[in-house]
Amino acid sequence: MRPLVQVAPGTRVALGISFFVLFFLVWAAATLGGFVSKTFLADPITMVRSGYDLLANQGFIKDIGMTVWRVLGGFAIAAVLAVPLGVLMGAYKPVEAFFEPFVSFARYLPASAFIPLLILWAGIGEAQKLAVIFIGSFFQLVLMIAVSVGNTRRDLVEAAYTLGAGDRGIVTRVLMPSSAPEIAETLRMVLGWAWTYVIVAELIGASSGIGHMITDSQALLATDQIIFGIIVIGLIGLASDFAFKAFNRKLFPWAQLGR
Repeated sequence: MRPLVQVAPGTRVALGISFFVLFFLVWAAATLGGFVSKTFLADPITMVRSGYDLLANQGFIKDIGMTVWRVLGGFAIAAVLAVPLGVLMGAYKPVEAFFEPFVSFARYLPASAFIPLLILWAGIGEAQKLAVIFIGSFFQLVLMIAVSVGNTRRDLVEAAYTLGAGDRGIVTRVLMPSSAPEIAETLRMVLGWAWTYVIVAELIGASSGIGHMITDSQALLATDQIIFGIIVIGLIGLASDFAFKAFNRKLFPWAQLGR
C-alpha cells in the first residue's frame, strides 16, 4: 500500500466484500455461540427468516416504498431550491454576505428538534415527514454548494474575462461547469444524510415506513426485525450511492483526471 495510490477495480470489490463477510462471521459467532443473548441481538439466521416473513407476509415492501418516496421527495425539494441559491452565494459575495450567517446558523439545528413544531403545523401526514428531510438537507446543501462554486480557480475566471465573457457568462460558462462535479458529489453525500432524517421522522406519528416497522418491533423486543430494517436501509443507501457515483463519473468524466 502507498498513499493515494489507487487499487485495481477487482481488488477494491474483493476488499469491500471481505469486510462484510468478516462482519457477518463475527456477528454469527457472537450470537450463535451464545456470547450474546438473542433477546438483545438476534442471530443472522433468525434475522433472515424474519426478513423474509416481513417481505412475503406483512407488506414490508410497501413500507420500503413509502420510505424511499419520502427520502427522494424531501431531498428533491431541498435540492431544487438549494442548488440555485448556493450558486448565487458562491458567485456573488453580497448575496453570500446576506444569506450565509443565517444558513450557517440553521445548519447546526437538528432536524429532529423541529418535529414537535412540524406536527403542530402540518400534522402527522406526509408534509411533516417531507419537511423534516427538507430542513435536514437544505441548509447543508446551500453552504456546501456555495463553497464549491466560490473555490473555482481564479485563473479560469480571468481568462474568461480576457476572452470577452460578461458577468452572466462567467457564472453559466465558468463557475457552474467548473463546480458541477463537486456539486454532484455534495448531492450524493447529503442524500445519505437524508436517510437518517426520514427514519427519525417515521419514529413519531407514522403508520407506514421502515421507521414505523422498527418502532413496532421495538415494542415486541423483535431485534431480528429491527436489524433487518436497519440492513434494508443500508442496502438501499449503498445501491443509491453506487448509482450516484456511476452517474457522476459518466456525466463529469473530466473530474476523474488526476485521481
